Amino acid sequence: MNSNHAVELNLTKLPPYQPRTFVPENIDLTDKDQVLGLLQKLLDRTINSSEELERWLMDMSEFDAAFGQVYSVLHIRMTCQTDDEARATAFRNFVENVVPAVKPIGDQINRKYLKERERFPLDENRYRVYDRATRADVELFREENVPLQTQESLLSQEYQTVCGAMTVEFQGKELTLPQMAKFLVEPDRPLRESAWKATTKRRLQDKDRLEEIFDKMVDLRVQIAANAGFDNYMQYKFKDYHRFDYTPDDCKRYHETVEKRVVPVYREILEKRRQQMNLDKLRPWDLSVDPQGRPPLKPFETVDQLIAGVEKMFTNMDPNLGGQFRMMADTGLLDLASRKGKAPGGYQSTLSEIRKPFIFMNAVGLNKDLFTLLHEGGHAFHSLACAADPLHAYRHAPMEFCEVASMGMELLSHDQLDVFYNPQEKQRTLFEHFEDVIHILPWVATIDSFQHWVYENPKHTREQRAEKWLEI
Repeated sequence: MNSNHAVELNLTKLPPYQPRTFVPENIDLTDKDQVLGLLQKLLDRTINSSEELERWLMDMSEFDAAFGQVYSVLHIRMTCQTDDEARATAFRNFVENVVPAVKPIGDQINRKYLKERERFPLDENRYRVYDRATRADVELFREENVPLQTQESLLSQEYQTVCGAMTVEFQGKELTLPQMAKFLVEPDRPLRESAWKATTKRRLQDKDRLEEIFDKMVDLRVQIAANAGFDNYMQYKFKDYHRFDYTPDDCKRYHETVEKRVVPVYREILEKRRQQMNLDKLRPWDLSVDPQGRPPLKPFETVDQLIAGVEKMFTNMDPNLGGQFRMMADTGLLDLASRKGKAPGGYQSTLSEIRKPFIFMNAVGLNKDLFTLLHEGGHAFHSLACAADPLHAYRHAPMEFCEVASMGMELLSHDQLDVFYNPQEKQRTLFEHFEDVIHILPWVATIDSFQHWVYENPKHTREQRAEKWLEI
């Protein structure tokens, strides 16, 4: 799977989207003093007109993009190889020393903007959303929360490091947990069971450590919310995420609706699966395999084959999409293969100064890997479609809407699946994908409902947390 080496992210091949006009070319944005000196210039600048306010805002946006890209690069490099101490240290130093120093002066800059905004009018239609978000950020900021948020970021890094180190000795080989997933689609049921149990046993070896990280995170988040004057972290986070258009109660109505309308459909799917497999009861290792006993779909053997095939799919949909994806492949903006030390999961991250997307995932040759890349490709195209907006804050959408691009791309790609599959295989993967669409709705509601309970009941014990998870 071409999985031995982590991406280096050589940005010399990727020049800025446009020349800088405010941020010095030779500045070191990992140096706290240099960063604070530049922000102080923004804070001290005198503004005498609407035109000067808008120019000031564009300079701040240029800084936000350059600074945000430094964070993204450090985070990407760390997650691509969590056991590389140099990468881990570079990310940790930035999170511990630079980001906390920037937050207080960033709050002062937000306050300056809102004050000047009252003096000098700007286009209301253009800046209404930005103004609303900035006011929310000012209302939330508490200096005493800065060190707590730093601890929270470091705990997240620790979690990724723990998970990235998980491997299983299976059939004489050391395999990552994503690589173990290949066995769960094999028709041999005893093989699936042994693979599932080996993976679960490995996860449970770090159970106490992960529980400890979770406990610390909950405590930190409860304190952060209390410092900001909220009854619980759920309320705090809704405002922090700029969720102005729906409430926690709306989420709970979603949970109830999914339970009433979608869960029965998903249960029908599972019952049909049980009957097709002629089993008395479905077990966890029975949920990914083909219920008719057919061999697993294997759309590709190597990452290069995956990239070439997906590029062809995107090109067939629209040559511009194919060209954008090829640009990412050619410039080192893809790290797709699973390997030891790599953080779990998949994500798309935007390098905000060059205005280019990066895709991270753990491919092992499965059908779900193909759909993961299509999904992250949707995010990437969304990012590229927003690249021309001069305001950094407007070059990304709220996380909920971002999923329209990614989930939409999965569905838009259906007609192109014959790049990887013959007609029978294509029909099979389409059927599986529509079943997955039904499954994802209760899964999202499950995770969300659990999070609501955790932060509405912050004094819970580990045992109560486990019981609640099983109940939900």
